[in-house]
Amino acid sequence: MKHMVDAIGAKILDKEPQIKLVIAALLAGGHVLLEDRPGLGKTTLAAALAQTFGMDYTRVQLTSDMMPSDVLGVSIYDGKEQSFTYHKGPIFTQFLLADELNRATPKTQSALLEAMAENQVSMDGTTYDLEEVFFVMATQNPMDDAGTYHLPHSQLDRFIISLSLGYPSRESERALYSQAYLKGLYEPLKPLADVSQLKKWQQQVSEVHASEEVLDHLQQLIAQTRQHPDLAHGLSPRAGLSFFKLSQAMAFMAGRDFLIPEDVADAFYPVCRHRLVSSQGFDVVKKIIHQIAADTPFT
Repeated sequence: MKHMVDAIGAKILDKEPQIKLVIAALLAGGHVLLEDRPGLGKTTLAAALAQTFGMDYTRVQLTSDMMPSDVLGVSIYDGKEQSFTYHKGPIFTQFLLADELNRATPKTQSALLEAMAENQVSMDGTTYDLEEVFFVMATQNPMDDAGTYHLPHSQLDRFIISLSLGYPSRESERALYSQAYLKGLYEPLKPLADVSQLKKWQQQVSEVHASEEVLDHLQQLIAQTRQHPDLAHGLSPRAGLSFFKLSQAMAFMAGRDFLIPEDVADAFYPVCRHRLVSSQGFDVVKKIIHQIAADTPFT
């Protein structure tokens, strides 16, 4: 996987840990939520990831006036045939970038729920299957930006991880100004894999072995999130499954077919980041997550 990380890293400088996490989420069969201010490389990362894995890529720019049909598609009446014909929307792709998801109304946001959870779309009493490999990367602007809507917990829970790219280092930002970087920025990356290979990797990830001791540790971490007095709620069973799958993917990317405690530790924060809530704000949640990890050693 290192050659893929390096290829994407040529576009997104100084962000190797985040690139590894996004690839792990894809290998785990999950979806990704990127939370950051505009201009930090979220869209560039999405396009580079899709190109590297040879996936069909569609970008939807979400706005407050969009309707669910703008994403899912719409049935149009055919006068000649005297019947309705379903015209598929942009969601029928392998890689969907839902840009600025929290600018869409809750009704449009919820249109993604069934697709993300079950790889299908229901329209006018008929169910349409999505691509066998279907990956959503959504971007979200800070909630203090004008014209944004909170994502409901049911929506957030469909993302296996959330992460922030943040600002680059001074040295990396200086490299952005170089002619060599600017020349290659808009050139598409050559595919280093295809969808059939991705499916094989996803199957191998699902077969990564976890010992009883490692599973005990993983469950202890989950239990601590449910017992903490400053958290509104802990990780759900579905979130726990996402935690396990991401841990498997982290092990696979490290070249192993078995879990070790470090894989669980690496997966814990990105799985918890968007799921746990405290009345004291996100900064406190961040401290709590790291404190739980520190106070729950592997034994």
